[in-house]
Amino acid sequence: MRHTLRISLTALAATSLLSATACAQVYSTDPEPPIIYDGEISVSTNADGGLRPAVGTHNIQVYRANRSEPEHLDGLDHTYLHAPMLAYWRGKFHLDYLSAPVNEHDSPTPTSYTSSVDGIHWDAPTTLFPAYELPDGSRPLTHQRTSFFIAPNDRLLATAFYGLYPRPNDGSGIGRAVREVKADGSFGPLYFLRYNSQEGWDPANAAAFPFYTESPDKGFVAACEALLADKLQTAQWWEEDRSEDGFYREKGKALSYYHLPDGKVVGIWKNAVTMTTDDEGESWIRTGFAKNIPINSSKYWAEKTKDSNYALVFNPTTRLRHPLAIATSEDGKTYRNLLSVHGELPDQRFPGLYKNMGPQYVRGILEGNGNPPGDDLWLTYSVNKEDIWVSRVPVPVSHSTAGSFFDDFEDSSENGLPSFWNVYRPLWAPTQIVDTNSKQGRALRLSDEDPCDYASVTRIFEEGRSTMIRFKLRPEQTDGRLEIDVANAEGLRPVQIAFTENGTVEARHEGIWKPAGTYEAGKWIDIEIDVNPDNNTERFQFRINGEEVLYRIAYFSDLARTAERLTFRTGEYRRRGSGGHEIPGADLKVKKSTFLIDDVSIEPRK
Repeated sequence: MRHTLRISLTALAATSLLSATACAQVYSTDPEPPIIYDGEISVSTNADGGLRPAVGTHNIQVYRANRSEPEHLDGLDHTYLHAPMLAYWRGKFHLDYLSAPVNEHDSPTPTSYTSSVDGIHWDAPTTLFPAYELPDGSRPLTHQRTSFFIAPNDRLLATAFYGLYPRPNDGSGIGRAVREVKADGSFGPLYFLRYNSQEGWDPANAAAFPFYTESPDKGFVAACEALLADKLQTAQWWEEDRSEDGFYREKGKALSYYHLPDGKVVGIWKNAVTMTTDDEGESWIRTGFAKNIPINSSKYWAEKTKDSNYALVFNPTTRLRHPLAIATSEDGKTYRNLLSVHGELPDQRFPGLYKNMGPQYVRGILEGNGNPPGDDLWLTYSVNKEDIWVSRVPVPVSHSTAGSFFDDFEDSSENGLPSFWNVYRPLWAPTQIVDTNSKQGRALRLSDEDPCDYASVTRIFEEGRSTMIRFKLRPEQTDGRLEIDVANAEGLRPVQIAFTENGTVEARHEGIWKPAGTYEAGKWIDIEIDVNPDNNTERFQFRINGEEVLYRIAYFSDLARTAERLTFRTGEYRRRGSGGHEIPGADLKVKKSTFLIDDVSIEPRK
């Protein structure tokens, strides 16, 4: 099924009723908002939306919710994980997120924290902002639209808002807490940074933590005051605080922003509301909705990338929160080339109230919050509101490659991920470069012991009618599953091959699985997939160790005139996952399967 989103300013204005926030008052009929998508956004209901993937993107699972055997240092067995935030400071990525037992806004809802040196391997999380009891015995909930702040004196602060059940972001909460994250991973004492004084909260009844000015650490106090003075950073706090004391210059939810070369700041808020400021957030100019971009209650992320272009990351539908997509701009105003960043949608393992499906609530590294090595764009988000992920998107963002190539992975770092490959890496189905300790040298390894997900890698190649694909494969067992697809731009899979759990090999001909022999564990085999060898028919040939393994040339299962990507996946293809039901055994690993891939060559024919 495919639908096209055609979005006019009139339709956008009508849609404003969907938002029950004070953002409604910023809508205008300005015909030229500061963010415009040039064209129409057309997506399918597949997990990837039928979009091309951004070349070389790595999707990396940071934490997998687990009720039975949690790996959280504090033993939290929560299955609602959401709203992550990201920073880079002193050689590490720093990430925190909300955690609740089952449902959104459950009590307690603490904030958890983890860090990573490389963005691939993450430490076990611990509690950053704990739940605590008020004098009446109730427990406030943490909430966040922003968190990290690297102060001018190089202190890393983290903040969280303590709100009240059941709506911690409606302005009735207690106030914003702050603590320092130290270079060794430890935390400083907890303080309040602002009280919701208009709701009557003050040091006498807020309890638990002192006000930041009571800290004996002058450097910490100076960092807090620098944060309070930053009107761009603190503009993201209004939704939870909603005070009328003059601290906030505008009203809105989940602001994301970037600077243009002339110094103007462009901001996009929830529901695609836009504003600009010429004075670093001291005042805002209301500019209506982003043009030709769906209004979605999930977040938007906008950032100036290291190639001096701009990126806008969002869920490109009005309701669904999948896929996570990216559009790019050269001038910070007109965006084009919508691509998928995270195009997988696993089953939701744990049902809960307000647990939307999909990769959502995306955030990147805010201006001033660190600069990781390399030119990549780093993002964080939750999937199904129960797992925390990051993505590394190569810059410049592209959907295509050109020419032939040969990947032997010898130049890739051991335990790292391959450049130019798209990687989907759950914690229980990791992908990494390994040394085979043989003449084969380094290879790409896919392992899988996840009962609900799989590892997947994709190599995008030059789009064409006819292509020769060769690679080496070593299954480490005969009871695992590896599927190999050749796909086109929209994700149609004309070529489908499987190494099955029964030790057999199959290839799909016009939708029917046909036998193609058997395979052995621990042996390298040479594979050839000749796509459209005659260059004018929709068929393929399949060879193992130089021999044809099908009794006839197979015709495509999905009709596609061209192909442009090769995918290896340790499980059966899924169009999209489903949710709302508990999955038995989701917390327990299954028997591991492992496949090694090496010497991948692809030669498009003109």
